[in-house]
Amino acid sequence: MSPRILLVEDDQCQSLTPVALLRPAFELLCGHQSLRSRVRSACPTGEWGVAVRSWLADGYAEEHPECHVNDEFWIQQGPTIVVNGRWIPDGLLTAEKFEPETVGIAGSEVAWIRLTSREMAELQGDWNSLADLAKNKRVVDTGGVLFRYPWELVRRNPDQLMRDFADAGVSQMPAPGEVQCQGDPTDIYVSERAVIDPYVVIDARNGPVSIGHDVHVLPFTRIEGPCHIASKSQLFRAHVRSGTTVGPVCRVGGEVEESILHSHVTKYHEGFLGHSYVCPWVNFGAMTTTSDLKNNYSNVKVPLEGRPISTGMNKVGTFFGDHTKTAIDSMFNTGSSIGVMCMVLPDGGLLPRHVPSFSSVQSGTLSRNWTLESGLETARVAMARRDCELTEALEEQLRTVFEMTSDERNRAFARAARLQVV
Repeated sequence: MSPRILLVEDDQCQSLTPVALLRPAFELLCGHQSLRSRVRSACPTGEWGVAVRSWLADGYAEEHPECHVNDEFWIQQGPTIVVNGRWIPDGLLTAEKFEPETVGIAGSEVAWIRLTSREMAELQGDWNSLADLAKNKRVVDTGGVLFRYPWELVRRNPDQLMRDFADAGVSQMPAPGEVQCQGDPTDIYVSERAVIDPYVVIDARNGPVSIGHDVHVLPFTRIEGPCHIASKSQLFRAHVRSGTTVGPVCRVGGEVEESILHSHVTKYHEGFLGHSYVCPWVNFGAMTTTSDLKNNYSNVKVPLEGRPISTGMNKVGTFFGDHTKTAIDSMFNTGSSIGVMCMVLPDGGLLPRHVPSFSSVQSGTLSRNWTLESGLETARVAMARRDCELTEALEEQLRTVFEMTSDERNRAFARAARLQVV
């Protein structure tokens, strides 16, 4: 019988804005899939629950009705493997990895720990105290890392893609004549249900390439490994460079390098996207482009909630929150943070590096003209086009995040006003 699993979020998840404002940390992608998918594959028949930030609970329960969401009664009903939602394992997870009376340490942090019912009750939902209980357990080096900021997912993605392909242990070449393959044939997997048009190149010389079911790759597309194209996505004359994950139901054209497109992202047209994380329901206008390298090759800082955080890296793109839309010729500076449900209308120059959630850019300047109700109506239309629905729970989630981010917006508008006066 599979053990009970509880995925939890700790306080560090607050640093994952804007990409985790509308989802738990364990739903963020790195490599082929999220931590939740990895853990559920390891323990497919066991009961599972999550402890998430309060505003995420109803929407998550709606999406995963079999899951116990913030259910304190269930949490205390039996021995449980508690898994930190920020953990990215090195390799394939199995139930045998989570041995009794052990704690898995990644670096210096608790990645997972097996707890008794009594220990679960003692915690009382304080998941930041797992380290205290770990002192009484047998410590094992569990591998992997616990990410703290969005750019760490992007940085790890190329290596994770290679690990995930090796763990899957499958390869399958497309039918002869449909595609030009370069590199080792065992480093390529193309689902039999994928459609690969003529004049497509798959280059696996620097890493494996996997293409999921119901993917359609149109002519004059080039895909370089390591790379993963998830189910039901479409590539339109695209150049998908190494280190890229294209999640489910995305539409991708132009050039993409070392980026993660979570799902339901529309980047149909030309334009460069590099070293970025893009959340669902983002729509890029034609020629939308991100810079991912400063002219002087210096360290990049990203303004999370408007406060610059050093990445310690010199290649960092843009982090886009859910439901954001960009107009034609939008140009984003290196290390930009664009929040949830933003409307970006450029003026031909570089855009602000920090655009707070539920705001707009008009002629290149931050503006309050984009209302919450306008954003919600646009989201309903966009989701309906993909046979999805903005449910009451998801709408309430967006309204809650709107209120939560009001201080960030006010600070950003005040800062923009001061710059205009100068």
